[in-house]
Amino acid sequence: MLRRSAIVACEDTRVTGKLLKAIEVSTKMQRYDDHASAETRAWLLNMARSEAVALVSDAGTPLISDPGYRLVKAAHDANVTVTTIPGASAVIAGLTLSGLPNDRFMFAGFLPVKDKARRDVLDELGEIETTLIFYETGPRLERSLRMIAEIWPSRDVSVARELTKLHEDCRRGTAGALAGHYAAHPPKGEIVLLIGPPVKGASTADPDELLKEALRDSSVSKAAGKVAKITGLDRQTLYARAVELKSQ
Repeated sequence: MLRRSAIVACEDTRVTGKLLKAIEVSTKMQRYDDHASAETRAWLLNMARSEAVALVSDAGTPLISDPGYRLVKAAHDANVTVTTIPGASAVIAGLTLSGLPNDRFMFAGFLPVKDKARRDVLDELGEIETTLIFYETGPRLERSLRMIAEIWPSRDVSVARELTKLHEDCRRGTAGALAGHYAAHPPKGEIVLLIGPPVKGASTADPDELLKEALRDSSVSKAAGKVAKITGLDRQTLYARAVELKSQ
């Protein structure tokens, strides 16, 4: 396909150039990333009306947290044929290695950089009974794991790193244990962070201790909700107990 294309649209011509050189393909390249102009998109679309245009990403599958959505949408809107060639996807590779339930899963892209926004996303998705999948970076991984440990200390978590590459690694445990490991061994490379679904009643932790911890930075209502997610206990009962603890 790359050899038969009139042009290869890519995130970084330096990265794609190495691939084309390795497979002895001389097709011209055009940079196309999240900052590509509407004019570039229109130019590619116009070319695609009569010739094959290939869209590739630096790693993984195009459009999975990678540029390309607007180009594909524009092609559909213009009745230009779009097809895909299945390839590696870190989401699926990480899920298959994780050992977490895979009958239902949700990919939610990158976790936000800022603490409040990250917590808001985790709180929003926490009650969904499915394995949650995120992309994460090495410098932010430990911080994300510690927040997950605070919210869901007993849920299973997997960290899959450098998938399909020489230094591929997948570790599973609680978020707290994994945070400790990566504090001692700072991770490098591309990372998939997976969180197992909530298991009702699985926690053996003391509800009072969990409530006290949650009340340090949350309202009574939110604290009760967090502990309900962890323990499977009745939220209203926990709310009443949180009110008592707050007044002590």
